[in-house]
Amino acid sequence: MHGVLFPTHLLAAWLIGGQVRLSRTWLVVGAALPDLVDKPLAMLGVVELFHTVGHSALLAALLIPLASRSPGVLAAAVGWSSHLLLDAGHVVVNGRPLDALFLGWPLVVPPDPLALGPVPFLLQYLFTPSFWLELLIWAAAGWTLLRYRGNPDPVGPDLDGA
Repeated sequence: MHGVLFPTHLLAAWLIGGQVRLSRTWLVVGAALPDLVDKPLAMLGVVELFHTVGHSALLAALLIPLASRSPGVLAAAVGWSSHLLLDAGHVVVNGRPLDALFLGWPLVVPPDPLALGPVPFLLQYLFTPSFWLELLIWAAAGWTLLRYRGNPDPVGPDLDGA
């Protein structure tokens, strides 16, 4: 099973960067990594599923010690975590909660995973509940960008006129 669309992972990481003092660049890199690792592996036939090593929460055991030593690795780990959370949320919202077992790969795998390539996934994904949720996320991000365009204060415009 796949998760949300790739650009939404990048958007989420960029938005997180506005809330925390971490490098937006490394947040976005971290959010991209799971798909940049797993999609090619599956398309080349190295693995059967599109959520394997890059989407495994077991990588946290490796990332946590490294993240404690480097702000860049910490930002990438937060971006990576946001990717996994969005993908897990996607499968739950779409009524396939057991597909979230990808988080435990290779110790556990979903019992009936949808092993779809990118184009078949997109066709299957259109008009699902998480598709509409994803559109709402993009609409909210667009509204936020339009509202605060030209305003350097991310909290919002100065309402008292000072």
